[in-house]
Amino acid sequence: MADITVADKLTTAPTRARRTLLSRVPALIVGCYLLTAVVGPLLIDYDPVRTSLEDRLLPPGAGKATGGTAWLGTDGLGRDLLAQIVHGARTAVLIGVCTVGLSCLVGVLLGAVAGYFRGAVDAVLARVFDILLAFPAILLAIVIAGAFERSALLVVVALSATGWITFARVTRGVALSLRERPWVDAARVLGVPGRIILARHVVPFTVGPVVALATLEFALVVLAEAGLSFLGIGLPPSSVSWGQTIANGKEYLETHWWISTLPGIALSLLIVSVGILGDQLTARYGRGRSG
Repeated sequence: MADITVADKLTTAPTRARRTLLSRVPALIVGCYLLTAVVGPLLIDYDPVRTSLEDRLLPPGAGKATGGTAWLGTDGLGRDLLAQIVHGARTAVLIGVCTVGLSCLVGVLLGAVAGYFRGAVDAVLARVFDILLAFPAILLAIVIAGAFERSALLVVVALSATGWITFARVTRGVALSLRERPWVDAARVLGVPGRIILARHVVPFTVGPVVALATLEFALVVLAEAGLSFLGIGLPPSSVSWGQTIANGKEYLETHWWISTLPGIALSLLIVSVGILGDQLTARYGRGRSG
């Protein structure tokens, strides 16, 4: 019996190690994207407005007229695709971080206030959450982005218009359970102001669920930004976006596949990796667990 137990342990150990290693792959991929977004644009000089007609539609690995190599090919205007993907990674990360950060700030603040103070405040804010949640988020973002001149700030505002609601609902649920805890009651009895109780005894317990949710929302924001840019109502032509690059190659899909395919793969890999990482964080911290 002991021999069987030892054998089972010897068989199980490599399996667990393999699973642990595989579970870290999404985090490693996301880390590579973040590193590319920070360091890549410093190493690869690129002007999205500059064109080179003599280098247009070069396949991956072809030589440029200037003597360089188009490692991932060029688009219909002769712009290097590798540079577009690298600079597009920076754009995706910046838009994602700014949008999720703004949504998180607004959502956590309103959700904590609604869940802790209850009463009329909670009733009003809860109804506001429900009403705004009824609007399709991407449709509202398209309306906002299409109504004004294109800019990065407008994209962040358009995507944050409904993005904060999910953070508010999660934070409200955590605050509702925490407000009845003994330490919160003790703080109220001692006369501690409500804002101090929120800051010290409620909001810190929302960190786990909010971080897990922020990871999932980041993937959705990156995809939505690419969709807006693909439609031509996202970032201006002076900026680099994977959505714009994919749109520039849609008329060459049959003959010059790399223009749309390669940035599409970069976008898909980031979204899938962030989504898996978000699921892992959600499983660990939960969506409304109060610790």
